[in-house]
Amino acid sequence: MSASAHVQKPGWFTVNVMNRAVAWLTRRGLSVWGSRVLAVRGRKSGEWRTTPVNLMTVDGEQYLVAPRGHVQWTHNMRAAGGGELRLGKRADAFTAAEVGDDDKPALLRAYLKRWKAEVGVFFNGVGPDSPEAELRRIAPDHPVFRITFK
Repeated sequence: MSASAHVQKPGWFTVNVMNRAVAWLTRRGLSVWGSRVLAVRGRKSGEWRTTPVNLMTVDGEQYLVAPRGHVQWTHNMRAAGGGELRLGKRADAFTAAEVGDDDKPALLRAYLKRWKAEVGVFFNGVGPDSPEAELRRIAPDHPVFRITFK
């Protein structure tokens, strides 16, 4: 796992329109391309913190990828070791294990294949068809967590 400080803050439109719209739909049970509301306990406050995320399945395993880098939910996830994924009234508790940088390229490629239109801007020109070396280069900037439902 990297100590990278890479963070890309979302813009006003993303925070105030897109994230709110996706979270609103997801809270009502409508998943948008695998969207869920991630709930994880704050590492300092202990309060539940929520953010919309994309749940990805690769080879039967489920993952959360942080396209914007080492953001608050990734720090909280490391401290808490898990959380809940919510869709409508359903809340599924899970544990999380961070994926090492060497294991990320195939996962980042799969993530970009599915959600490049939505999150591609956060990957500095790297896309699903980029060479393995490029995916390895950006791996430290994008935390990935394997999740296991309880």
